[in-house]
Amino acid sequence: MPQLDTSTWFITILSMLMTLFIIFQLKLSKYLYPTKPELKSIKTLKHNNPWEMKWTKIYSPLSLPQQ
Repeated sequence: MPQLDTSTWFITILSMLMTLFIIFQLKLSKYLYPTKPELKSIKTLKHNNPWEMKWTKIYSPLSLPQQ
């Protein structure tokens, strides 16, 4: 039974790792990063609802007088 020749494994693994690293770097270099992130202006819009002008009181059923 012939023995496995492992003399080229180091070169094969090393070249594979270098190739993967180069491909990964090329993929990352094509990605477009945003140049300057802008903050979104957070403005609360005030909606005038008709019930905001009136005084209202909400009665929960437990606070009503017992009958």
